[in-house]
Amino acid sequence: MEPHNYEEASKDKVWIKAMEEEIKMIEKNETWELVDPPSNKDVIGVKWVYKTKLNPDGSIQKHKARLVAKGYAQIPGVDYTETFAPVARMDTIRALIALAAQKKWKIYQLDVKSAFLNGELKDEIYVEQPEGFLQEEGKVLRLKKALYGLKQAPKAWYTKIDGYFTHQGFRRSISEPTLYIKSQGNNIIIVSLYVDDLIVTGNNTSLIEEFKKDMMDTFEMSNLGLMHYFLGMEIKQEEEGIFISQKKYTEDMLKKFRMQDCKPVVTPLIPNEKLKKEDGSKPANATNYRSLIGSLLYLTATRPDIMYATSLLSRFMESPSETHYGAAKRLLRYLQGTINYGIWYKPSPDSQIVGYTDSDWAGSQDDMKSTSGYAFTLGSGIFSWGSKKQDSVALSSAEAEYVAAAGAACQAIWLKRILADMGELQDSATEIYCDNKSAIAMARNPVQHNRTKHIDIKYHFLRDVQANELIEMKYCPTEEQLADIFTKALPRDRFQFLRKMLGVTY
Repeated sequence: MEPHNYEEASKDKVWIKAMEEEIKMIEKNETWELVDPPSNKDVIGVKWVYKTKLNPDGSIQKHKARLVAKGYAQIPGVDYTETFAPVARMDTIRALIALAAQKKWKIYQLDVKSAFLNGELKDEIYVEQPEGFLQEEGKVLRLKKALYGLKQAPKAWYTKIDGYFTHQGFRRSISEPTLYIKSQGNNIIIVSLYVDDLIVTGNNTSLIEEFKKDMMDTFEMSNLGLMHYFLGMEIKQEEEGIFISQKKYTEDMLKKFRMQDCKPVVTPLIPNEKLKKEDGSKPANATNYRSLIGSLLYLTATRPDIMYATSLLSRFMESPSETHYGAAKRLLRYLQGTINYGIWYKPSPDSQIVGYTDSDWAGSQDDMKSTSGYAFTLGSGIFSWGSKKQDSVALSSAEAEYVAAAGAACQAIWLKRILADMGELQDSATEIYCDNKSAIAMARNPVQHNRTKHIDIKYHFLRDVQANELIEMKYCPTEEQLADIFTKALPRDRFQFLRKMLGVTY
């Protein structure tokens, strides 16, 4: 059981050792110096935070104690200014995995120990001496480097690691500031950074090993070898491809909400059930409902088949009803029956991005707005997807599809740039399939004034990118429209067919 404070931890030799390791790391890094209390500056408190790191099978990997500054006491403009630090998007990580599977590359993982302690501070900040590790009465610690909990700690760490990559000859992606690429002739190394976790892939094993060795010489790091577990995702790298899933996370979620023994169902939502804010049922426990939806949103990283259901249920977090909670529990019952499911990425002769876009029409019972959905593949399983309610009411199904296609086009252009940075150029126009001929005609022909004069100007961006041959809108029958699964609740046979087409299997 994890301790809640220093008094509890001090009675356990394992946790005492974990705290000593943290202090040793801090002192080795020359994070602070002991000084007299300043007369013109506030001194920020610190606290111990305890966490048990688990293996994917649930066994204990390591007890970790972390010293955290009470950053909420910092004063803006005095103790800190800039705080923003970019974090890799899940789309980028999945794109890297899909590309590695396509090229039959191996993906490796590195973990920076106490990453934030490496960030150098420009501000003058003082903290109390940590409980249990008092060096001298009446003294305080002046921070020379960042400490966990400080508002500017993420920014300081990112600046430090970004400077390292730049010095080593890596090129930072303009479209994704946590993606770094280094090319030497035909050899390429790709690194994606997510705070203190790095994933590395490329076509030259010796260059990757050289990079890992240099990283470990520069920073205190753990070489985790082949990537198996990353941000809650379980990754299996096989000869036939790469499989990503969140089985352990799903099991834990079902236990958390006491649904581990529930009876499974075959679809996430009841097809003809219409959910709305005011449905006449009793209010549900909002805290539990929000916790459940938050857990489900995290699961959509590898489960596009629950994307629409989760997106729909998230609209009711402000004041959920028992009906909404019942629909969310049905989604858990669906997960119980598909607990082993994930996405397979396999090598394919064709490595071109292919997109699908779709929309319902006035599907929201509360405001009559439509829902946009898109999906992109790179020869096998989809690696980028989305489901979102549109900002304005569409006057026709063609308009709803047109707005959805504009959003898909924006995503397609960004994905093309990300893959180009990774060395996978997409020279031809990206094909985006739509099942509405009127929407395709509107994208090609600006003359249809009566049907388009009221549409927000930003959506006509779709015409420009098509004219410039960045994307190409193509027609597909509704039966073959993959993005249909992101716009509405579907019957069992239709849902299972599209789920398989997305690459979601076990």
